[in-house]
Amino acid sequence: MATLTERELVERFSALGVVPVVTIDDPSLAPALGRALQAGGLPAAEVTFRTPAAADSIAELRAQCPDLLVGAGTVCDLACAKAAVAAGAQFCVSPGIPAEALDWCLSEGVPFVPGVATPTEVMRARERGVKALKLFPAQVLGGPALIKALAGPFADVHFMCTGGVRLDSAADYLAQPTVFCVGGTWVAPPTALASHDLATVERLCREASAEVARIRRAPAPHVA
Repeated sequence: MATLTERELVERFSALGVVPVVTIDDPSLAPALGRALQAGGLPAAEVTFRTPAAADSIAELRAQCPDLLVGAGTVCDLACAKAAVAAGAQFCVSPGIPAEALDWCLSEGVPFVPGVATPTEVMRARERGVKALKLFPAQVLGGPALIKALAGPFADVHFMCTGGVRLDSAADYLAQPTVFCVGGTWVAPPTALASHDLATVERLCREASAEVARIRRAPAPHVA
């Protein structure tokens, strides 16, 4: 059962600024990873469905880290969406707009953040009443410049930007009024997870959280 609405999801992601995007090969690592994310100040996890361990990892995170916001990423079809929600995912994120998965999640009351790369795809999502979208791959598509261009015709849409976003470029994205968060793949690098180096994950999360705080303290950029 869904525990939050699209609006609540946007609010929680916006409060974090950076949402950890993690790929887990071993579900037994999930609880310790969840605790590292929380200790680092980023209590959320988008678990990508890029390994067979994804569903079990989501279930472990929900069971062992009840205060962590846990969802599924790389949701590309209906079967994946159903597996994610059955495991306890509180939201789903996709690199595109898988119609069956999107419609099913909406019917079940599960927030779904579809991926878009063009104005046409933005309009397709809006037709289904979805206004929290994932811009992917953000950096390749044009980054903040594209977001500024889309803000004109789509002022009611807000973006989660992933794909090529790093700590040193996060400020450029989060400065845009229509960006509610960025996906932080860099806070849980595969090398750290493979070696169970959760101290590094916690440190990277702390750095990202501090950068978000710095960005939000900075004066708004002047627009001529």
